[in-house]
Amino acid sequence: MPAEQTITVRNPGTGEVLGEIEAFDAARVAAAVQAAGRGQREMGALPAHERSALLTRIAAAIEGERDNLARLLAAENGKPILQTLGEVDAAIRIFRGYAGEATRVFGRQVPLDAVPGLERHLAVTVREPLGVVAALVPFNYPVELYAHKAAAALAAGNAVLVQPPARCPLALVRIAAIVAEAGAPAGAHQLVPGGVEVSQLLAELPGIAAVSLTGSTAAGREIARRGADTLKKVLLELGGNDALIVCDDADVDAAARAVVLGRLARGNGQICCAVKRVYAQDGVHDAFVASLVDQAAKLSVGDQLLESTDVGPLIATEAAERVAVAVGRLVDDGARLVAGGGRRDAFVDPVVLVDVPARSPAFAEEIFGPVAPVARFTDPAEAVRMANESPYGLQAAVFTRDISRAFTLARQLDVGGVIVNGSTALRAENLPFGGTKDTGGYREGLHDTLLDLTRQKTIVVMDAFA
Repeated sequence: MPAEQTITVRNPGTGEVLGEIEAFDAARVAAAVQAAGRGQREMGALPAHERSALLTRIAAAIEGERDNLARLLAAENGKPILQTLGEVDAAIRIFRGYAGEATRVFGRQVPLDAVPGLERHLAVTVREPLGVVAALVPFNYPVELYAHKAAAALAAGNAVLVQPPARCPLALVRIAAIVAEAGAPAGAHQLVPGGVEVSQLLAELPGIAAVSLTGSTAAGREIARRGADTLKKVLLELGGNDALIVCDDADVDAAARAVVLGRLARGNGQICCAVKRVYAQDGVHDAFVASLVDQAAKLSVGDQLLESTDVGPLIATEAAERVAVAVGRLVDDGARLVAGGGRRDAFVDPVVLVDVPARSPAFAEEIFGPVAPVARFTDPAEAVRMANESPYGLQAAVFTRDISRAFTLARQLDVGGVIVNGSTALRAENLPFGGTKDTGGYREGLHDTLLDLTRQKTIVVMDAFA
C-alpha cells in the first residue's frame, strides 16, 4: 500500500481548495483497528441508557452546527444547499432514532417444552455487539449514509471505523470531532481516510467483524471477496437502475414531477435510488414527455451554495464526462435528445431523452447524473418485464389510479421497494432500504441494521422449572 499522501478537497463547481486531509497508510489503518478493539470493549461495556445518551448528545451537537455543516457539505459535494440542509436533518433524525433503538436490543425466551425431554429447562437469547465495524461511505449522501452506519454501530455497542469519501470528507471530519466531544470512548469512533487501498485493507484485516459498504456493485464484489478470508459479515447496498412506470390512467404531471424531483433535481442525479429509467404507456407518452420537458426547462443549474439553485455540479468533471458519454451512447443507439445535454466542466444541463430503445446496452447501465431516458410500452406486463430485465433491483415506481393494478405490478417487480404514485428517490430511516440481484440483497434501516450489527447468544438454564 502506498505511503501516506495528502488528499486535497475542492469545490467541484469552482475548483476552490476547501481543505486537505492525510490519507492513511497501511500502518495507520492497522493501528486504528487495534485502537478500535480497545474502544469497542469500552463501548460494549456501557449500559444501553448511556449509549442512548451519547447518541442523543451527538444528534444535538450536529443540530447545533446544522447550517455550517450543510454549507460545508454543499461546497465539497456539489449538491444544492437546500438539499444538504435536508441531508444533515436526516442524520440528526437517524442519530436520535438509534438513541431509542439502543434501549430496545431485545433477546427472546425460547420455549424448550416444544422439544420432548427438555420441558424443565429454560432457554433465552441475548444480543451482543459484533465487535469492530468498518463503514465505507460514498460521496453522494455522505452525512446521511454515515449516520445510518455509524449510529447503528455505536447503538449496538460496537466500535466503528469510518472511511469517508475521498472527494468530500470534510463534513465527516467535523462530525467525527463532534462525536469525540460528545464523550465517545477513545478508539470507538475513528475516521480512516484514503482511497481504494484503505477499503481493501478494512475488508481484509482481522479484528474487524463486519464491513458495511454503500457503493458500486463492482466495489461490493471486491469487498465481499476480500472479506471472505476472515469470514466477516459483509453488508452491501449497491447500484441501482430504478424504473418508473407511467400507466395510461396516470396523472402525467405528477409523474413528470416525480422524475424531475426524483432524478434531475435530487442530488444532481447522483443517487442510487433515483429514477433512472422511465417507461411511459402509449396512451399518455406524449403528454408525459411534454410535461417532463416543460418542468425540466425550469430547473436552475449553477452555484450549489445559492438557495435558488436546483442542480449543482457533479462530484467531479470526470463524472460529468462519463454522463456525457452515456448520453452519447443512447443517442447512437437511436434515442432522441429533447432537452438539455450541455456540459461545462462538472455541470450537466438536465437531460431528457425519448424514443430510447429498451434493448440499448446504455439504457441497462446506471447513469450517475441528471439524465431521464424515456421508453414506450403498450401493456403494463411488458413494462414489468423490461424493468425486471435489469441486473439491479433497488426500487421502482408505478403511476396509476387503479389500486389493484398498483399492487399487482408491485408484486411482480423484482425490487426491494415499490413507490406508488411517487418517485423512487424515497428513503425513510425507519423503512428497510435495499434491493435484490446486483443491488446486494442487504436492508438498511433503524430496526434492521441494529440487528445486523449484533450477534445472538443462547443461554440455557438446566432444570430451571421444578
